[in-house]
Amino acid sequence: MDDSKTWKIVLIDDEEDIREVVSIVLEDAGYSVTTAQDGEYGIFLCEEICPQIVITDIRMPGIDGIQVLQTVKEKYPDIEVIVVTAFGEMELAVRALQLDASDFITKPIDEDVLLVALKRAQHRYTARIQLQDYTRFLEKEKAQTARELIKTYSFQKNLIESSMDGILACDENGVVVTFNKSMEQILGYEKTEVLDKMLFSALFPAGEEKKFKKKMAQENFGGKNRLSLYETTLIGKSGLRVPVQMSAAILWNNNIKSGLVCFSRDLREMRRLERELADQASILHQDKMMSLGRLSASVVHEINNPLFGVLNYVRLMIRILERGALAEESIKKFQRYLDLVEKETERCSNIISSLLTFSRKSEPSFGQVKIDELFNKCILLSRHKLELSNIDLVSEISPGIPSINGDSNQLQQCIINLIFNAMDAMPDGGTLTLTCTYDSEGNKVVITVQDNGHGIQKEDISHIFEPFFTTKKEGYGVGLGLSTVYGIVERHKGTVKVKSEPGNTAFMLHLPV
Repeated sequence: MDDSKTWKIVLIDDEEDIREVVSIVLEDAGYSVTTAQDGEYGIFLCEEICPQIVITDIRMPGIDGIQVLQTVKEKYPDIEVIVVTAFGEMELAVRALQLDASDFITKPIDEDVLLVALKRAQHRYTARIQLQDYTRFLEKEKAQTARELIKTYSFQKNLIESSMDGILACDENGVVVTFNKSMEQILGYEKTEVLDKMLFSALFPAGEEKKFKKKMAQENFGGKNRLSLYETTLIGKSGLRVPVQMSAAILWNNNIKSGLVCFSRDLREMRRLERELADQASILHQDKMMSLGRLSASVVHEINNPLFGVLNYVRLMIRILERGALAEESIKKFQRYLDLVEKETERCSNIISSLLTFSRKSEPSFGQVKIDELFNKCILLSRHKLELSNIDLVSEISPGIPSINGDSNQLQQCIINLIFNAMDAMPDGGTLTLTCTYDSEGNKVVITVQDNGHGIQKEDISHIFEPFFTTKKEGYGVGLGLSTVYGIVERHKGTVKVKSEPGNTAFMLHLPV
């Protein structure tokens, strides 16, 4: 063979001449040969050099060839053993073959017969190793396939069980065969109560399953035999009607309908959030109307003053006109009076425009908000009330304040609420300070409303942003102002902070640029 040089042989014989002659023949044929004068040493060599083939004489002192064969096959079953016999030892030869000897040859040893026996042994050895390798390969592949099947099954099972959506499947008879944890949570049934026991139709209220099947048969809800994002109602264990958004598909096997799979999303939380959002919008507008009520008296006085001046100037001009043609001096007076009338009328118009904008119930509209314009609107609406309350207003805006992204109307509501709270904290008058700075490190605009009133009690600080929490006397507030401020600032992805002690309270609105 081409690879004969890689083959190692242990030759065992108690006759030195035979060992020498046979070794020469084998080495000439390209084999690597190691000899042993007895069976014990031959077995030792099997352990040391790991030969592929052993050639052993049967008749030897000590451990004979049969014992060598038995020992080698027990310890090293892959080694091929060729036994050498005399003519009168055929029974031993047969015994050797029964013990899985590769071959037997007779003495005197013929070179050609020996080489043929070696080729048989090589073939047996190679075939056995290949078979073992193939068997190991099959076992490995079988184990790998089994592991992959288990892994795939486990993954799919975990995927179904871990899904946030409820997953339900039924067979061709409508019996539920899959019911995951989310489905248990949605309907309240235990898996053991449903699987292979309950019909899919039993989970619908009367008439809903018929509508469901009708939609499945149509093509405008995801395609025929498919349904996408269909809203319906299921019946839970307690009889509670559960609104769900469902997607479904018919399962097929060789063009035969084999079942149905449904993915359901519980809409109860979504409905609750929708109601909560509607409630928040209602509270926001309710608070705005309360603030508007508090502004009304002040705005009436604020408008009455310029209107009174306008009325007086108009009456004065009428009287002058009634005297006859206008003199040069009267024309100059008219021009001055008309200029004053224009300015006061524009002032009234600005106040009314700001008041209407503030009172309007509208959807949040985010855009660029300039802080100076925001402050001017708030001051315009609250200035007269501050004057009536004997409160001095100080407004400070740091230079270079960037615009912020927000809803101008809602931010105006925040600041007016804080101004009103500050006014309530200074019943005998005081100083209200509106400031705005830019925190370049945090990229935030910080609006501060500060007063020197009586302050907030420490035990109340943690509750002031809770809806309907108020420390005011009955009839002076319902506790919506600060919770509204908190909600608006949170929607602007900002934060509200407060520091308070007697004589100094500051609310700080941190709004991202």
